[in-house]
Amino acid sequence: MPDTTLVDALRHCLVEAMVAGAPVLVAAFAVGIVSGLLQAATGIHEAAVGLLPRLVVVGLVVLVTLPWMIERLAGLVRSAVGGS
Repeated sequence: MPDTTLVDALRHCLVEAMVAGAPVLVAAFAVGIVSGLLQAATGIHEAAVGLLPRLVVVGLVVLVTLPWMIERLAGLVRSAVGGS
């Protein structure tokens, strides 16, 4: 396998991993910003207040996007193995 093919395959894998993980990361970031702003506005600086909403939202986003993530990563594996 030439080096360029290996580099292209690795680049493709990294991009697919970022695309598959992006919804979860964006949701966690958005909820973290909102809860941080609410904590700053109200003066409540409790760790659970920032953590629990993030955990719930991340869990829901994973449940909703899991079939899409699995389909996307399975396609990556199929193309790496040499299928369609």
